[in-house]
Amino acid sequence: MTANTEIITQQQLEVQREYAQKVRAWWQDRGQTPAAWIDTYGCQQNEADSERMLGMLREMGYTRQTEAEGADVVIINTCSVREHAEQRVFGNVGALTHTKRRHPGQKIFLTGCMAGEGHVVERLKKSYHHVDGVFTSHAQWRLPEILYRALTEGKRQYVTPETGNIVEGLPVQRLGDLKGWVSIMYGCNNFCTYCIVPYVRGRERSRMPEDIKKEVEQMVADGYRDITLLGQNVNSYGKDLHLEVDFADLLKML
Repeated sequence: MTANTEIITQQQLEVQREYAQKVRAWWQDRGQTPAAWIDTYGCQQNEADSERMLGMLREMGYTRQTEAEGADVVIINTCSVREHAEQRVFGNVGALTHTKRRHPGQKIFLTGCMAGEGHVVERLKKSYHHVDGVFTSHAQWRLPEILYRALTEGKRQYVTPETGNIVEGLPVQRLGDLKGWVSIMYGCNNFCTYCIVPYVRGRERSRMPEDIKKEVEQMVADGYRDITLLGQNVNSYGKDLHLEVDFADLLKML
């Protein structure tokens, strides 16, 4: 692992599971079944991240819906590869003032790559007061805590750690029945002039091969026939693990 990689422990995840149950109880006390909508921009890694956030939301008692209107929580999972993508996000986030006016209890969050840019966070703080919080991709595993605090404290939540991490054991709600994503690594070490990924997603961090194998085996058991391995630069897989396992070895193992 790289020096700046944080391994999220099962004890830390258990704290988030407790927050998830608190959110579920919060809604049950009000006799309501909440709904959630995640609007995903950009790459397949963002799609995979959204599926894990949907898994956490399901544990909190949320049902999934396909539009912002009427949703109790809206999460915008953003991309910052192109300026046009950023401007489109700002436009769509601005339009959410109308849904929130009709549903004042709606909680709106921004995550993904744009959340890792300081100027974006400041702009949201100053000009988008209807946004209830911002959290980077490094903090998505803390969604239950972030949502619980937003519901109970009434304060805007800004969780923007810069340290890359590896998280195993998150729930996932996959949107396909036959095709699915499996992240094998995160981040990138190639600081290309035009690309922001190393700055917002961190340096390269490979998952342990046995954890990847376990996830793939479960997907096969669940009937998945088309599995895509995700990474910003999969040819670099394993270089940070010091296990003498590279991408070709991982493919043979799977």
